[in-house]
Amino acid sequence: MNCPKCNAPLLPNAQFCGNCGLQMQSQQSPANYQPQATYQPQTAGDKAFNFDTDNRGQGRGYTWEIQHPGSFALAIVNLQTEQSISAEAGAMVSMSANVDLHSELKGGVFGALKRAVGGESAFVSTFTAKGGAGEVTFAPGAPGDVVGIEMNNQTFMVQSSSYLAGDTSLQVDTKFGGAKSWIGGEGLFLLQVTGTGLLLVSSFGAIHRKTLRAGEQYVVDTGHLVAWEGQMQYNTRKAAKSGFFRSFLSGEGLVAEFSGPGEILIQTRNLRAFAGLLKPFFPSQSSSGGFDFGS
Repeated sequence: MNCPKCNAPLLPNAQFCGNCGLQMQSQQSPANYQPQATYQPQTAGDKAFNFDTDNRGQGRGYTWEIQHPGSFALAIVNLQTEQSISAEAGAMVSMSANVDLHSELKGGVFGALKRAVGGESAFVSTFTAKGGAGEVTFAPGAPGDVVGIEMNNQTFMVQSSSYLAGDTSLQVDTKFGGAKSWIGGEGLFLLQVTGTGLLLVSSFGAIHRKTLRAGEQYVVDTGHLVAWEGQMQYNTRKAAKSGFFRSFLSGEGLVAEFSGPGEILIQTRNLRAFAGLLKPFFPSQSSSGGFDFGS
């Protein structure tokens, strides 16, 4: 067993690391990791997304923790020898020299095509520790938070830009979202993540959790969606029910209306709206071939 912070060897049942002083939690060894009971449908008040309260945990042959939570979160995964973690291409920040990176077309040519159409990279990266323990760190491209979800035989729908990394046993498939997802601005495909193990998702801003009771309806701007339970029903509509023009004047376009029961993860900031705010401050190419920096 190694320290999840500095990777120093630890004695069995050690209470703290003698190298860096990190206090150990009384958790079962990753090598003896056992899935918990089969996931049951959520009842009112339950939360389907199991976030570890101290931003750290363990899985099959690895430990993980989130450092610098908030605007500039960093996910750190410590792998045991010959253990692996999967990630979206381009998510890696750093890694130990003995970690082997392997990229492949996930799901063959057709699967890669679906991922590319859905706004993802056609390639999936797998990181494996060779000849000893190793560390890999991940972060999203935009400022925001990262959370570790401990999945327990569950299915979640995740917008493609929010998926960061996950247990190699998780099934990550690109699903056709229908015309409603295309019109809603989230692309024609969504990610369906199924299984048991660690799922790392990122957000632009913080993540707000909303749990719906059976029959309860709730409306979310499509640009603020991160993930939701796979069995939840939703449809897209105008923000203002009284007409498109009123929706346009409100500054809101189309929204997603969910029906409970279930839980939704919502990001507190909208990347498209933020890009729109910055647009006037960037140089634009004028008709003469030069750059127009404004007045």
